[in-house]
Amino acid sequence: MHGNLEPEEHVWSEKLRIKIYTTPGCHYCTQAKKLFKRAGINDWEEVNCDSVDRVLVDYPDANAFPWIIIDGEPKGGLVEVARHFLDIGLVKSKKSERT
Repeated sequence: MHGNLEPEEHVWSEKLRIKIYTTPGCHYCTQAKKLFKRAGINDWEEVNCDSVDRVLVDYPDANAFPWIIIDGEPKGGLVEVARHFLDIGLVKSKKSERT
């Protein structure tokens, strides 16, 4: 999915407060951070965890890495955040341009 997203022009993207829980060697965590950059977001808080227990302390519903919180609201993982960015117009899908 990450290869199909293009950046949009949004000044307010820098105002989003993003916190991402990651774990070493996590491919989806790396892709989520690339998505942030594509969306024009260059600043976020990263919490590197050795186990899911660290995330569960703060977010008992967390079920995978990365676990991403935007403006204090848990959004989920890479797919959920990519969908959210599409919904708010922060990125657009290349697929939509082909139809």
